[in-house]
Amino acid sequence: MSTNTRESGFETLIVNWLVDHNGCKPGANDDYNKEYAIDETPLFRFLEDTQPESMKRLGVNDTDLKRQQFLSILSGEIAKRGIIDVLRKGIKAYGAVGNIVMFYETPSERNPAAKMLFEKNIFSLTRQLMYSKDNTRLALDFCIFINGLPVITCELKNRLTKQDVEDAVYQYKSDRDPRELLFSFKRCMVHFAVDDARIQFCTKLAGKSSWFFPFNKGYNDGAGNPPNPDGLMTDYLWKEIFTKYGLANIIENYTQVVIEENKKTKKKTEKQIFPRYHQLSVVRSLLADVKEKGVGQKYLIQHSAGSGKSNSIAWLAHQLVGLERDGTAVVDSVIVVTDRVNLDKQIRDTIKQFMQVSNTVAWAEHSGDLRNAIAHGKKIIITTVHKFPFILNDIGTVHKDSKFAIIIDEAHSSQSDNMSAAMNIALGGNFDPNADTEDKINALVEGRKMLSNASYFAFTATPKNKTLEMFGVPDPQPDGTVKHFPFHNYSMKQAIQEGFILDVLKFYTPIKSFYKLVKTVTDNPEYDKKKAQKKLRSYVESDKFAIPTKAGIMVEHFHDTVCRKIDGKARAMVATSSIERAIEYYYAICSCLEARNSPYKAIVAFSGEKEYGGKPLNESLINGFPSKDIEDVFAEEPYRFLVAADKFQTGYDEPLLHTMYVDKILTDIKAVQTLSRLNRAMEGKFDTFVLDFANEAEDIGDAFSRYYRTTILSGETDPNKLYDLISAMEQYQVYTDYHVDRFIELYLGDEERDKLDTILDACVNNYLILWQTIWRFLSNGAIIRRLRNG
Repeated sequence: MSTNTRESGFETLIVNWLVDHNGCKPGANDDYNKEYAIDETPLFRFLEDTQPESMKRLGVNDTDLKRQQFLSILSGEIAKRGIIDVLRKGIKAYGAVGNIVMFYETPSERNPAAKMLFEKNIFSLTRQLMYSKDNTRLALDFCIFINGLPVITCELKNRLTKQDVEDAVYQYKSDRDPRELLFSFKRCMVHFAVDDARIQFCTKLAGKSSWFFPFNKGYNDGAGNPPNPDGLMTDYLWKEIFTKYGLANIIENYTQVVIEENKKTKKKTEKQIFPRYHQLSVVRSLLADVKEKGVGQKYLIQHSAGSGKSNSIAWLAHQLVGLERDGTAVVDSVIVVTDRVNLDKQIRDTIKQFMQVSNTVAWAEHSGDLRNAIAHGKKIIITTVHKFPFILNDIGTVHKDSKFAIIIDEAHSSQSDNMSAAMNIALGGNFDPNADTEDKINALVEGRKMLSNASYFAFTATPKNKTLEMFGVPDPQPDGTVKHFPFHNYSMKQAIQEGFILDVLKFYTPIKSFYKLVKTVTDNPEYDKKKAQKKLRSYVESDKFAIPTKAGIMVEHFHDTVCRKIDGKARAMVATSSIERAIEYYYAICSCLEARNSPYKAIVAFSGEKEYGGKPLNESLINGFPSKDIEDVFAEEPYRFLVAADKFQTGYDEPLLHTMYVDKILTDIKAVQTLSRLNRAMEGKFDTFVLDFANEAEDIGDAFSRYYRTTILSGETDPNKLYDLISAMEQYQVYTDYHVDRFIELYLGDEERDKLDTILDACVNNYLILWQTIWRFLSNGAIIRRLRNG
């Protein structure tokens, strides 16, 4: 016989591991009740074993009617509250002894009684589950149950039979009807689409509208998974996530149902959240390190926009509170430093899932607030950047005998210069309008001795050198220097490749390149007759820097190209170099819009007042509405242009923002932060565009390269490069005779499927390395020029 390389072999590999190594019980279709989407046999075995008196009082074993009544109550509670809440809190049934426990949680240290109860949980798995009452031939690859309640469904695909994870996603969207009880919202915790290389998941099946997220480790700072020398690339799913303690940890501390409210309509919608892989990884890694080392450490977490940083912070804060070592709390209180109101709400919403918020979370604005919060038993204390210095003083003096975890959400600079001023005054320095949150935190921590009774957790997407030096992991080099790197990284490249943010450099265009492109495309007798192109040629060829001319180019481009993007809802930002320039641009754009009878309007954004035209102006006077409403108003019609002087160029997340017109010098981190305002993904948004009047493509590319390895293609495509690639491929050995011989030996020897994949994945990796080498070679303009010159 030979190795089973079919999908059934892949399924068998997973199931056998879970049964043999995880104590998972094999289920049977005969035990599955399609009426209630419940696996009856393990359900009643668990209840009889753990709560016999309640079962006796309810009479579930006396008559079928009593049993059906109980199943109906249980199924109704799942439909109303969701599987997660039912597992966590159990259900009430008249006649039972108190609450009926549906799941015993992970025991704390030194609690043998709780450990014994946890071991009574029944984890089971049914292959080829025939879930449908109406179409009895429909079958799901497998479903995982806890105490008879469905928590995870899986559809598997196999690349060796020319199907992959996208086929599994398609199957969920096309063949798994959400009207079937098993696939209805909140009935299961999560639905996984899996192949031997990649994984995706969904928490709410909705036919073609189902939204699947990647659940991959990441590879080479990008999407996907690394080759696994010990098996399949995706075996972490069943060896880490599907284990008893792995699943229990997720149920107890991560997955949740939250209610989101539309600001305009006030309509409330439920959303079920399941952690992405990097979120699980960072929180679990941090908790393990804190448990091992205690407080007094520093951690830098470099997570890109689109990483779900707010949830990661909330999950970390919640679990740090309950972390124990040898039966003693490792951390007494957690302090979260942020300027974002929504993060405060998110933390409260997350904590609400696990404990009473009023007893756990407090705000601290003054020195005494920290003392009062701790005295009243508050475990999570939220404060702002400009109040943090006073809190920090108390930690090192009044509360020097307590242990703290300080989580700093430093990636979002405040929109207010008043906040900046307050922070600088608190630090004992002068007001610096250019200082951002990250610089202030660095100055504050550096200016004081590191507290031995506190650990620092700094979350940022774009760490500066100083931040890396202060919070990063030191790595001594042979030459005596010391490099620093983040404790955990979720790169911009991975976020882009996984579709959580868009690549703002993909269509980055300097004004001169834009002109050349337009002239090439329209190089015909009618070229000079087009008004917008005339303006463009006039600007570039005469090198004039008149704001009305540039405003005209922006307005024409927006109407010709941008306004139809994102289902006709696209917005644009104009990034200017000063308040005076912003005001000039605002009036110039308004004039251009009026001249063409455009239905759209502009908004200007800057801080403070500026004398212009002989009178003092501020943004409220110009716009005709309060400054605090700018974000909400900009998302409404007819406002399409946001003209900004520094304000809203960091920490502003508006998915409708599609295009940016840049007329200011951008360097290093400022370039990344400013252009990244465009990167938020949403349904119907497929690209972004940057038209830059002030910077060179090479400089912008260099700025991004530290955070995301990419290049800006500004040269022409050379067909001869294909021959270079072919030549390089022939000289490079993607596989060897050993690989071929070993593969055949294993295949004909009926080895397990995962033994074959270690060979195939190694060859694929060689192929990818080859392409990366060639791409770096071809991207080197100096080499190409030398080759052309002989």
